[in-house]
Amino acid sequence: MTRAVFFDVDFTLIHPGPAFQGHGYRDFCARYGVDVRADRFDAAVAAASSLLDAEGRPYDPQVFVEYTARIITGMGGTGPNVEDAARAIYDEWAACHHFTLYEEVPEVLRGLHSDGYTIGLISNTQRSLTEFERHFALEGLFAVALSSSDHGYMKPHPSIFEAALRQAGVTAADAMMVGDSVPHDIEGARRLGMRGVLVARSRLSVDCPPDIPVIQNLRELPALL
Repeated sequence: MTRAVFFDVDFTLIHPGPAFQGHGYRDFCARYGVDVRADRFDAAVAAASSLLDAEGRPYDPQVFVEYTARIITGMGGTGPNVEDAARAIYDEWAACHHFTLYEEVPEVLRGLHSDGYTIGLISNTQRSLTEFERHFALEGLFAVALSSSDHGYMKPHPSIFEAALRQAGVTAADAMMVGDSVPHDIEGARRLGMRGVLVARSRLSVDCPPDIPVIQNLRELPALL
């Protein structure tokens, strides 16, 4: 029986706005004298993604700066100011006003809370999750809000899931992890005995083990509990 449901944040509950799309990167970089092509953004993100795939390591801001710098170079950016531009983009990622909740999120979270489920957040981020709750008017819904920058280790390291379970007062067998990353969210949780549900909003076909439920909208989640 599921008693607690933990959610990833970025691309599970919220999505970035224009500042973190191709034209936004172009504008950030222009402030530092770095010229990039906005139309290369998607390909650059795909090429850089392997930098974030390492097994649960200690949280290190420099990894995210290097990831962002690789996106910039993939968009054609060069020169000594690439890292400065990347660091500015990394710093702005923490600001909630650049993001929007997926439309169904408040309804689903409030429904789970009303039904008596313990709800938590486990996020590989430097963003203040207290500020996240306040900004999106979600105060009082989460029993646990654990960021990797505060905890010290990133998903899928077992310690971040273990800490969340302890704070929620539940066992792994009673808990579910909902997120958009198979290696970080789903496999990391399942290694401890938690259930996992993958959120794949933009695609019907994903590279996912067949025993993992895949949903495109959080409204599909209550039926899996």
